[in-house]
Amino acid sequence: MPDHDYVDPYLASLYDALNPRESSGDFAFYLPMIMAAESVLDVGCGTGSLLHWARESGHEGRLVGLDPAEGMLIQARRRDDIEWVHGDLSTASWDAEFSFAVMTGHAFQVLLTDDELRTAFSAVRRALRPGGRFGFETRNPAARAWERWTPSHVWEAGEVRSWNDAGPYENGYVSFKTTYESPTWDAPRYSESTLRFLDVPSLNSFIEEAGLVVDEQYGYWDRTPVTDASPEIVTIVRRPLT
Repeated sequence: MPDHDYVDPYLASLYDALNPRESSGDFAFYLPMIMAAESVLDVGCGTGSLLHWARESGHEGRLVGLDPAEGMLIQARRRDDIEWVHGDLSTASWDAEFSFAVMTGHAFQVLLTDDELRTAFSAVRRALRPGGRFGFETRNPAARAWERWTPSHVWEAGEVRSWNDAGPYENGYVSFKTTYESPTWDAPRYSESTLRFLDVPSLNSFIEEAGLVVDEQYGYWDRTPVTDASPEIVTIVRRPLT
């Protein structure tokens, strides 16, 4: 099930203000790959901001956004020159239709079980044309990002303030609660989430099992190598030609 703040139309409408395009570097990293691809699938497209940007930048090919949260897709459908699909990779049935697929915003980390990971990689492999590539990122567990998910780190969008409160890291998982508050509301609103953290060997094992090949892997958007200090594991995989 998608998190409440992605399903609720009002909270979803705050997402882009709380998470601007330029805030993390992922959109700027993936956009050139999207612009170079004839057909693109954005998995977990959210508000559609990345594909909107691609159209604004002149992409003339096929762009498809897939997301399980209707609240986010309401925002995405502000553009009608992109295909928007309500669902996830477990329901996907594309067959060799895309030259590039992408999964941004750490959406990869909501794949919590081994079976979900296998299903996702299998669906992406099937959706890609031979030689097609898939770009995604997951937070490096060695960097322990969850230790900074505390009420002292606040995001603001107009009168709305938001913060996370994370629990402990347990067996590769972190659960946290997101609080939203505004002086115009009677009470705060909440959303609860759980994310999975994989290290490089574990991640690459799932990739290999799916019949995909790692083309590139970085520790940050500047393409530096992955180290224990790297905040990200940014990965580009390829469907082999045969």
